[in-house]
Amino acid sequence: MKIANHFMELKPEDLRWNCPLEIIPFATTEECPTCDDIIGQENALKSIRAGLEIKSHGYNIFITGLTGTGRTTTIKKFLEKIRATEEIPNDLLYVNNFEKPDEPLLLTLPAGQGKVLSEGLERLINMLRLNIPELIKSQYFQEKRQAIIETQQRKQREILQQFEEMVAAEGFAVIQVQMGLFTRPDLIPVIDGQATPFNKIDNLVKEGKFPKKKLEELRKKYDELTEELEKVITQLKEIDEETQAELKNLEVEACTPMIKGGLNDLRNRLPFESVLKYLDEVEKNLTQDIELFKTQAKEAAESEGIDPFLPYRINLLVDNSGLSGAPVVMETSPTYTNLFGTIEYSYSRFGVGQTDFTKIKAGSFLKANGGYLVMNALDVLTEPGVWPILVRTLRYQTFEIQNPISLFLVSTVRIKPQPIKCQVKVILIGDDYLYNLLYLVDDDFKKIFKVKAEFDSEMDNSQKTVSDYARFIKKIIEEDKLRPMDKSGIAAVIEFGVRLAGRQKKLSTRFHLIADLIREADYWAKQANKKQITREEVKKAIEERIERVNLVERKIEEMIEEGTILIDTEGKVVGQVNGLAVYDTGELTFGKPTRITARTSTGRSGVINIEREADLSGRTHNKGVLILAGYLRGKYAQDKPFSLSASIAFEQSYSGVDGDSASSAEAYAILSSLSGLPLRQDIAVTGSINQKGEIQPIGGVNEKIEGFFNVCKAKGLTGSQGVIIPHQNVKNLMLKDEVVKAVAEGKFHLYPIKTVDEGLEILTGVKAGERLPDGKYEEDTINYLVDQAIRRLAQAWEEFGGEEELKETEEEGKSLTQSEDDE
Repeated sequence: MKIANHFMELKPEDLRWNCPLEIIPFATTEECPTCDDIIGQENALKSIRAGLEIKSHGYNIFITGLTGTGRTTTIKKFLEKIRATEEIPNDLLYVNNFEKPDEPLLLTLPAGQGKVLSEGLERLINMLRLNIPELIKSQYFQEKRQAIIETQQRKQREILQQFEEMVAAEGFAVIQVQMGLFTRPDLIPVIDGQATPFNKIDNLVKEGKFPKKKLEELRKKYDELTEELEKVITQLKEIDEETQAELKNLEVEACTPMIKGGLNDLRNRLPFESVLKYLDEVEKNLTQDIELFKTQAKEAAESEGIDPFLPYRINLLVDNSGLSGAPVVMETSPTYTNLFGTIEYSYSRFGVGQTDFTKIKAGSFLKANGGYLVMNALDVLTEPGVWPILVRTLRYQTFEIQNPISLFLVSTVRIKPQPIKCQVKVILIGDDYLYNLLYLVDDDFKKIFKVKAEFDSEMDNSQKTVSDYARFIKKIIEEDKLRPMDKSGIAAVIEFGVRLAGRQKKLSTRFHLIADLIREADYWAKQANKKQITREEVKKAIEERIERVNLVERKIEEMIEEGTILIDTEGKVVGQVNGLAVYDTGELTFGKPTRITARTSTGRSGVINIEREADLSGRTHNKGVLILAGYLRGKYAQDKPFSLSASIAFEQSYSGVDGDSASSAEAYAILSSLSGLPLRQDIAVTGSINQKGEIQPIGGVNEKIEGFFNVCKAKGLTGSQGVIIPHQNVKNLMLKDEVVKAVAEGKFHLYPIKTVDEGLEILTGVKAGERLPDGKYEEDTINYLVDQAIRRLAQAWEEFGGEEELKETEEEGKSLTQSEDDE
């Protein structure tokens, strides 16, 4: 066999990026200025700025990005700056509609004027409640009132006197007859100077003591006089009504100057057309409701739990008097009621709901009218009924407050408040998945959220961003009153940011994780009685954070050490290789080796993915296996049939496999089984392949390397162990110090490769072999052995099953031709 023994290895300096202390221009954070800017989100900032400054319809903003990238903090800072430069929006008020009480009227007034109107009317009502009763009790008013009453009574007496004289002349007298609880006037004949009822006269007629003819004349006269009596009674009633009207007019004349004077003060202070029109209605109704201010009427209404002055109250729905600019509302709980407000109901003892215009309540949306409303997109979508109303309101820019629960209530009153014109800039914070979903399924979404601001999870690793990181560290230390951090500690935090980003030339912008690391490092500095945070405390914080959540990782390591999970780190085995898998528990991502095996035989099944057959394979892994099959056919089956059945399996895998990063390891296992050459078990493999045999980059390279290193360390480092990785992943390396140290001491090795052949040579120690001009491979090489093995399998298939299959194929072809001819 042709031996291969020259392999490219990575040097210790390739394995991580160490932050040079000289690029940190501060000895400690005490010398460092505080960060007040948004770091690393230049593109997002441009989008947000455009969205905020374009005031046209539909330019609401949807912010996407990972948690902790500063989305909420950024928008808060932007809005705080911009709000002070914008106008304060109008106050919103609902008032009674005197013509249609179930349709309250909306008034919009400049900020602060709503309170002026509300307090002014309140003062007016209170003043009238005190002054009108006093005015009515005054001597001047009572004298005028008594004069009107006496005048009208005199008229009534004169009419009655004239009627009584007329009746007496006709031989009748006026009497009062009891009718239940009441009395009414009636006429009775006068016989011989005495009032005699008709029934007694009837008896006298029967006895012959009174002429019957005269009785009939009396009855006729009685009917005529009764008609006159009815006319008199009508005249008296008219005088009573006239008296009441005059008394009412007296009250109006006496109170109108007081009402008009109070309202004129408001008219002068609030010379707005809508307010003047409303105050005219108030004046008109107040002059008609003088009775309200009388003690007895007021007390009767209040005893029933009714506010007698409710029609004259003001519902100051949104009061912007305390603002210094446009409103900014951060709604953290966007329920329907919190966001859109409601119409409250009170219930009688019979369970009947009652409401009025004063029970209309504003939500966050109206409070943000003329300004900005910030919400979490997922919260908005998961709250019942919120999303459709939000979309409709933003689309038509008109909002009508309602209580959806009122549809299911027994109520004597339904009110329909006047709709409100809205101009709210809504900012939703979510992720790309939500944005794309809404963009695809909701046609209105793309019309009302025209600005997307994407927050990146990483930024360039440069002198400027390193300085920004240091200033951010200073900000957290100041806000939380932590210990200062020295230069080495700052460098360690920056290196942690590089590790989070996953590339040596990038820094993470997930600053909530950076902030937590700083706080935890301060805790360990406190435990060590140190006055400053150093690299040692930062490393300790990272280790302890992992230790808190790595129970699953520790259990897997224990099972590997005990031999429960079969992993070899020494020796060579045919058709077996150590692949590398990444586990994600949510809080922790870690790598561990997994045994991959392959068995090959004669057949036409191709590459059999046992994981797929057992429904344990994801779609990406299935694709990787299909690509592997294409690679094998393209390389070894150009001059012969691919008569191969090869089964591959992830041993002791029971929870599913996905991703294509093991496709190169699967290829090595199959090629080892075909060639008969054993593969080194002290080397783990990761990397995907394409159909040309090129190695492609994968994710989680640091976790995978460290996972295999931990297993090797537990079983004992031999000096020959290592990991094969795609060469493109070298820029992603940010390995732990202990791995770098082991590589520097020659106890561990990392091999970057570009092709499958390079990996084969490392794993077998035999040259891969080039294809010669005649189409064959160099003898005594891996590819030669594989090619010969596939040739033998093809011959065996042809000898034992190929001819019979060929005949079946030919018969199927003849049958198909015959059927086409018949057609």
